[in-house]
Amino acid sequence: MTLMKLFTGLRAAFHIFKREHHHQHSVGIIGAPFSKGQLKDGVQRGPDLIRAAGLVQKLKWQGCVVKDYGNLTFEEVPEDEPVGRVRTPRVVGRANELLAGTVQKIKNDGKTCVMLGGDHSLAIGSISGHAASRNELSVLWVDAHADINTPLTTPTGNIHGQPLSYLIYDLQSKIPKIPHFSWVKPCIAAKDIVYIGLRDVDPGEHYIMKYLGIKTFSMTEVDRLGIAKVIEQACDHMFFKVKKPIHLSFDIDALDPSVSLATGTPVTGGLTYREGIYITEHICQTGLLSAVDMVEVNPQQGRTDDEIKSTVNSAVDLILGCFGRVREGSHEPDYKLPNP
Repeated sequence: MTLMKLFTGLRAAFHIFKREHHHQHSVGIIGAPFSKGQLKDGVQRGPDLIRAAGLVQKLKWQGCVVKDYGNLTFEEVPEDEPVGRVRTPRVVGRANELLAGTVQKIKNDGKTCVMLGGDHSLAIGSISGHAASRNELSVLWVDAHADINTPLTTPTGNIHGQPLSYLIYDLQSKIPKIPHFSWVKPCIAAKDIVYIGLRDVDPGEHYIMKYLGIKTFSMTEVDRLGIAKVIEQACDHMFFKVKKPIHLSFDIDALDPSVSLATGTPVTGGLTYREGIYITEHICQTGLLSAVDMVEVNPQQGRTDDEIKSTVNSAVDLILGCFGRVREGSHEPDYKLPNP
């Protein structure tokens, strides 16, 4: 075979790969306009704002096959009194049970599920539903907060700061019985969780993470190592023995408030826009991304239209990065320059 023929064959193979890669993502979107896992109104508007910023159309332009399953409708629960320190347990439990069934359906339809929140208590249902369709998961939790308080360690009682504790096998002896949570079954191991972006961690959470040996990359590690090394080490940890499907749970407050101030619990010193995008690009390239949560966009916490727009657009761009958007640009394999 001549060198020219070899080159021509490689180029043709590359174009076939590009064409298949360009159309490989099948995405199912579910909106979860839910705010009862915390106290600040407005986060329930997140799903519709993210859609209004063109998410579906932009995913399709990238070559994704997209099905929007619409928004879930959550029932109010009267007399939802606290249980111990835990606020609104019944409505949160019911909402997550509904979400879990929907996520499981989307996964059984063969799609990568994108859950648009809503507050981060929704990860209980999203991860539960995902796990019900897969034997094992790796969970990448990108957040300023650890969200691993138990109902007994929580300083606020807000369930959006507790979701992981209900799901981890190793913590079940520390979880009391909560109304409407009996359906929740532990489904992830502590060794399969990785955090990126932590910078506001409660004492109980710090103890739990150390006690369980959970892999964490706080903003100190991001500063010291750089985001490329952080995500490389995160993937090395997740894929140490078996390459499992990845559940990416992304709280928009992981980004610095200079980028995403329209959120309920902003914390200074967070990930830059570029660092956030790099995480999603890298996870996409693993080929193992199976579900995404994008949560805690709250327009009522933005002081100006520009702050709201920046937060919403960042959420959209992060999702696009999960499904093949590349910052160097792209073109169709059969694109040709027009002649004059």
